[in-house]
Amino acid sequence: MTNQIRTLSPSTNKVIFEHPGTSLEEAQKIVQASQNALLTYKKTTLAQRKEIVVKALDLIVADRDTLAAELTTQMGRPIAYTGKEIDTFRKRAEYLLNIAEESLKNLPGTPESGFRRFIKKEPVGPVLISTAWNYPYLITVNALLPALLSGNTVILRPSPQTPIFGERLASYFVQAGLPDHVLQVIHCGSADVLDEIAQLPQIKLISFVGSTLGGLRIREATARRLVPVNLELGGNDPAYVRPDADLASVAANIVDGAVFNSGQSCCAIERVYVHADVHDAFVEEVKKELAGYKVGDPHDQSTTTGPVISSLAVQNIQSHIADALSKGAVDVTPANPTFQNLPSEGNYLAPTVLINATHDMQVMKHETFGPVLPIMKVSSDEEAVDLMNDSDYGLTASIWTKDIKRGEELIDDVEAGTVYLNRCDYPSPDLAWIGWKNSGLGFTLGPKAYDGFYKLKSFHIKEE
Repeated sequence: MTNQIRTLSPSTNKVIFEHPGTSLEEAQKIVQASQNALLTYKKTTLAQRKEIVVKALDLIVADRDTLAAELTTQMGRPIAYTGKEIDTFRKRAEYLLNIAEESLKNLPGTPESGFRRFIKKEPVGPVLISTAWNYPYLITVNALLPALLSGNTVILRPSPQTPIFGERLASYFVQAGLPDHVLQVIHCGSADVLDEIAQLPQIKLISFVGSTLGGLRIREATARRLVPVNLELGGNDPAYVRPDADLASVAANIVDGAVFNSGQSCCAIERVYVHADVHDAFVEEVKKELAGYKVGDPHDQSTTTGPVISSLAVQNIQSHIADALSKGAVDVTPANPTFQNLPSEGNYLAPTVLINATHDMQVMKHETFGPVLPIMKVSSDEEAVDLMNDSDYGLTASIWTKDIKRGEELIDDVEAGTVYLNRCDYPSPDLAWIGWKNSGLGFTLGPKAYDGFYKLKSFHIKEE
């Protein structure tokens, strides 16, 4: 069992970071230091914590271009877009800052003469945050800010694919004045070691973002502990195009929702149902849209689609495509010079459009996590919704129509934590980010974003 971190850039497959990995013994010391730091940090005021967080955010934004370039090197998203993650990170953080005071204030009891009674919200204790590589800043802020602002200490385990991000984030908070050991980083390349760390008794909350398999491992590892676990997991998110939709506009949005970040988003569109009346016309619009995409070096400002994360990911995505083709799907990907002349180094795949898709195919039932757009023809709204719900996942779903009333009726029947009408692939900070079915457990963001990061303590005081 190796715990070593050896990060390869997906655009070159060259080593960009190495670390022996945090051993269980080292982790035990880190977690104990976190527990010790909690004793004083939890006594700081919310105003003091907010001041530190704002300073850290300012430092991060000031280094936006450097961080964007590092992200592109670590996970392959084109440089034209990585800076926008830092921008959105700041906006999401501002929302969490703005609701902190209301979210963390004491709750009064019913007035009673001679007594003072209230409920205080106290930090749960050291929080283990295990985050993902595909949107590391955006994903991490969902848990990191509520944890710190609630008075908890944090042990951050960045993905082995974006370890530099973890080091950077911790350094900014230290520069901003966060006390020693309140935010610490561990590097963990082994799921077995992560499981053991999650079992340490000092850890009082676990926030995990990753695959459904990884989330299930964390639940199994902590099954004999009474510790809260918040899981944001995979998706196989559907879209349905009704016959009255504006096909050109919808095609542009759906292609973006499926191909952005090379399809490596938990809420990427992974399967599309199109009414038979407009199926062929919609496919033509998709092809027109993709003709303008450019696969290539992610450090080139003109690139729209970079590599996928690893050679193993390439194999998995190709296996899903091959499975679909063997079962009757047809590849109708448009001719595009950059699709046909991929860079010789790195983990590059051309976006792929498949028609004649069915639920016998892996691309329609499992998370492909790549730039693949399978399209299935349907005959009615009812058939579309039934197929959308025929999944073990339930993160997001979208319906595209000019008939808003009918669209609202349909999304109300869709089994997903977030449903969109004429939009997709957009987590809103003021709405809960929550996965149904095998897409998650618990939630982040929204007006209840802090709920998982404090425990309640009731005070009952007789004053006479």
